[in-house]
Amino acid sequence: LAPQLSTKEGLTQEEAVKAAIEGAKEAEMQFDDIRIGLILCCMRGEDHEANIETVRVASKYYGNYVCALDLAGAEALYPTDLFNKEFELAKAEKIPFTIHAGEADGVEIVISAIDMGAVRIGHGVRIAGNEEVMKMIADKKIYLEMCPTSNKITKAIQDMRDYPIIDFLNKGIKVTVNTDDSAIERTTLSDEFRYLEKEFGLTKKQELDIFNNSIEAAFTTQEIT
Repeated sequence: LAPQLSTKEGLTQEEAVKAAIEGAKEAEMQFDDIRIGLILCCMRGEDHEANIETVRVASKYYGNYVCALDLAGAEALYPTDLFNKEFELAKAEKIPFTIHAGEADGVEIVISAIDMGAVRIGHGVRIAGNEEVMKMIADKKIYLEMCPTSNKITKAIQDMRDYPIIDFLNKGIKVTVNTDDSAIERTTLSDEFRYLEKEFGLTKKQELDIFNNSIEAAFTTQEIT
């Protein structure tokens, strides 16, 4: 969630995060077999002060359901390196982070996200065909949060027959499969895996690799995993 987007009616970012934490607690009490972690999103745009506040709130609640930070929004309009201050602060506070990159813009924005210290990349599909960057991501064990239905809807991939997930797996990239915003995409993880099985021949062995990648990539503790 991006807490700064919940402040228009008078809430502070901290109040928005506290409300999300209370909701997470209630959900875990109701369902014994789930655990919830909250990733707080900074937003690409002009409001760096709001982003700094997001990082500060994340620092205050890190370990109390808040598990990481993110950067989302219009990649092509606001390059990743404009947000160095925010993520230098995140690193100083020892908060891990993912960055949306390589969905609406190209390879350079992915490289910037990795250079900034992201351990996960949201989408990353635009690195397809760039052998150097694919090898770098595989060697650095950067996790890709791939979202097939979302990429189809947003046309991040013009022709889904070219969707690179199998190539990424074959090159040793640590792929995960995700729904993105399931309220918009109207999908589930089960739907995503069925789609990948049908259209790309995703095997049970590859699915197991993806599940293991997801465990490794989760911003959580050894006790929970």
